[in-house]
Amino acid sequence: MIAALVIIGLAAVGIWYAGRTAPPEVLLHQVARGTVEKTVSNTRAGTVEACRRSKLSMPIGGRVDVLNVDEGDHVASGQVLLSLWNADRKAMTAQAEAQLLAALHNAERTCVEADNAEREARRAETLLAKKLASREATELARTRAQAGDFACQAARDEEQVAQASLQMNQALLEETYLRAPFAGVVAEINGEIGEYVTPSPPGVATPPAVDLIDYSCLYVNAPIDEVDAGELSVGLPARLSLDAFRGEAFSGRLDRIAPYVLDLEKQARTVEIDVLFDDPAVRSRLLVGYSADIDIILETRNDVLRVPTEAVMEDNEVYRFNRDTGTLELVPISIGISNWTYTEVLDGLSEDDEIVLSLDAPGLAEGAAVVPGDD
Repeated sequence: MIAALVIIGLAAVGIWYAGRTAPPEVLLHQVARGTVEKTVSNTRAGTVEACRRSKLSMPIGGRVDVLNVDEGDHVASGQVLLSLWNADRKAMTAQAEAQLLAALHNAERTCVEADNAEREARRAETLLAKKLASREATELARTRAQAGDFACQAARDEEQVAQASLQMNQALLEETYLRAPFAGVVAEINGEIGEYVTPSPPGVATPPAVDLIDYSCLYVNAPIDEVDAGELSVGLPARLSLDAFRGEAFSGRLDRIAPYVLDLEKQARTVEIDVLFDDPAVRSRLLVGYSADIDIILETRNDVLRVPTEAVMEDNEVYRFNRDTGTLELVPISIGISNWTYTEVLDGLSEDDEIVLSLDAPGLAEGAAVVPGDD
């Protein structure tokens, strides 16, 4: 009997010791004043885009005869990037030029003859008035003058036909050249000398012959949630961050808000926005295609009481640490604007109060004893 009581007593002591766990260690943050911004952020990663980018293709098929550029080259507007074999079209253009020259000379000769015939007709009419020429000779001279006028007009018309033929052949020859529509950088070339290129059939996408990018103007395109779109307006300041430049932020301005909602994902309807970089010099550091995140700044409040947003619970409550008792106090607070980083505190806390950041620590409750860690 005594042995049984001893065993029960030892078991009770063991349970008591097992139940005595050490107070949890929590991460604390000292409440201070600072700046809080109300922002709208993108829902998915945005992309650095160029204001002008053309994926150029040839309007006709043919064999690449000359390739004037390499990937990475800077080109001027109107510069020939590549050309197809075009000896036949050059010959047709030269023939059209010769035909135009011949038509021009023929028109000049014919019209000179017409002018001479007109002068002869007038001289005959003068002589007829003085009774020094017959009526038959005068009428014949007038008929020749009229025929000369018609011949001159016909020759001028032939000149116009030859001019149009030359323009048509020049246009056909121009189809064999691929020119830069603007100054930029050659990003990609699909094709080599001797290879055949074909234009894209309607509705069928094919790789462009040359991908040309204008780096003089860059922006970030990104989607935002449709519920935030109503708060935006063109011209709002923005902060941009890029994975390629971690820890660095770039300033920008909201330049465009799409006039429609994308529903690529049924439960995530978004609106696309474009943000331009404020500093033009930034473009020398960027590459089109970089991933980027955007914070559109709706409102800024300086020198306000603020706490990390992660410390605020759903009911706008925080755990305040009482150093005198070593315990927690569940404190309701009144909040102002907030973002993912900081929340403005209007009432409920004072400067230098200490609040719990590590809300995932076990055993957090009103009056719970905790051990403070480092912020």
